[in-house]
Amino acid sequence: MFTGIIEATGTLTELTLKQGDLSVRVTSTNLDMDDVQLGDSIATNGVCLTVVEKFADGFRADVSNETLKLTRFGEYRVGQKVNLEKALQPISRLGGHLVSGHVDGIAEVVAVQPNARATDYWLKAPAQLMKYIPYKGSVAIDGISLTVNDLDGDKFKLTIVPHTAQETTIVDFKVGTLLNLEVDQIARYLERLIQGEPVATQQSTLTSSLLAKAGFIK
Repeated sequence: MFTGIIEATGTLTELTLKQGDLSVRVTSTNLDMDDVQLGDSIATNGVCLTVVEKFADGFRADVSNETLKLTRFGEYRVGQKVNLEKALQPISRLGGHLVSGHVDGIAEVVAVQPNARATDYWLKAPAQLMKYIPYKGSVAIDGISLTVNDLDGDKFKLTIVPHTAQETTIVDFKVGTLLNLEVDQIARYLERLIQGEPVATQQSTLTSSLLAKAGFIK
């Protein structure tokens, strides 16, 4: 489990095809590896990766075909800059929101607009994921916990302050950039619980009437 508060940035220094999937090496000069053990999880651009080899300046992890299918890892190249966050400890401050590192899909930056000292980014998400993205709700974009400040059809707006941009890869975002998107997991669990057993054989059918019946809205 993660918070979406990025600890450091790093670089993909090796990408090796290995028996049908991918082995990656991540190098970072400012991620503290002292307390990292083999088998620990590190969110890498929002993707939960397991450390299979540890170095003083980074780690190696395996990326499965399922992860390659749902994330941007299949298109990354050596030199790609990534956001890094070690798994949450019970004593850590929860500064962002609960992030699982299980990416739901890909979002695309469609507009970048100045907003005083901040910058507004409009992202387009897969239509089937927009129901999980509420106004003033949380999303993880390349592993960064961010607040949704506006909605427009299949698009949502993020307002990024200078500090967040400087400490993450957001500084490199531009129109056309594709990003890993994880929606708030509470919304997904809520849908499953309300629908109950029929959801096992049906596609998502969460409606206002179901929410009202469950007592969540009037």
